[in-house]
Amino acid sequence: MSLTDSLRAACVNVAGIRPCATCGARALSVCGSLAEDGLRRLAALADDVTVAPGAALVREGDTAHHLFNITAGSVRVYKLLPDGRRQIVGFLYAGDFLGLATGDRYAFTAEALEPVTVCKFRKTEYRRLLHDLPDLESALLERASHELAAAQEQMLLLGRKTAQERFASFLLDTARRCARAGGEADRLHLTMTRAEIADYLGLTTETVSRVTSRLKTTGVIRLLSLSDIAILRPAALQAMAHGSQD
Repeated sequence: MSLTDSLRAACVNVAGIRPCATCGARALSVCGSLAEDGLRRLAALADDVTVAPGAALVREGDTAHHLFNITAGSVRVYKLLPDGRRQIVGFLYAGDFLGLATGDRYAFTAEALEPVTVCKFRKTEYRRLLHDLPDLESALLERASHELAAAQEQMLLLGRKTAQERFASFLLDTARRCARAGGEADRLHLTMTRAEIADYLGLTTETVSRVTSRLKTTGVIRLLSLSDIAILRPAALQAMAHGSQD
């Protein structure tokens, strides 16, 4: 979302509109493109749902009746391979949308990594509303184009990049997401485990630990805790993500 769109979202009068009045992710989400009347119509279709850590929003193969707008927390999205192995295909955060591109059945499982809140919509009702709210439809198309670019970047990451390049790219992408949500771009809170990061990057847990130690030893990052990382040398991390040696 552009700065203009974010400012516009912040200026819409949401007093009395539930759950929008208390939503901290509205300026990050597609609903931030709506004027007050459109926001009221959208909110009337929404169920405000809280999902416990480890619980599923959707499961692969289930009938795709609903769409979800994540308003707080983080989610892991994965597919099961025929032999039962799990492949994490992405992590979603506040402001992200889930389920619009599915067919009749969900092609993935989405589980909460921490307490998550979502606005839940019936797909049929949401799609009918899109015809009446062109600003919302435009915002969704823009978000879909960003997701396509992210999918292409993930293909490059898995197909061509080294372990160090993959992990550096992951940290930078997470940093951008943190900054977009109003956090500090050089302070990362990782809600996923190293095993989940390894799964997403197509690496082993041992390799992720080894690369983490290397970045720490060279002064590129500092480990503040098991789940918090400070980026000390962002330019060096950027160079590593693009294949340049520090």
